[in-house]
Amino acid sequence: MYLCVCKAVSERTARRAIREQGVVSLRELSRSHGVGTCCGKCVPAARELLEQELSSCTSALSPATLTLAGGVAAVA
Repeated sequence: MYLCVCKAVSERTARRAIREQGVVSLRELSRSHGVGTCCGKCVPAARELLEQELSSCTSALSPATLTLAGGVAAVA
């Protein structure tokens, strides 16, 4: 499904940018893919997608799941 029709950016592309390229803000998503730079109708959906992805990334990186060499849990 398209997130930004004007720039032909799919939700999959935006999620990949967040997960693999380290995009953490709407500004970065706009700079890298043009999201929200034409008509702006996609901005609320882009913000929501960013919040969802970032919250899932941070929960996946909780201290309980991170381990250092030797099996010692990392503390944030």
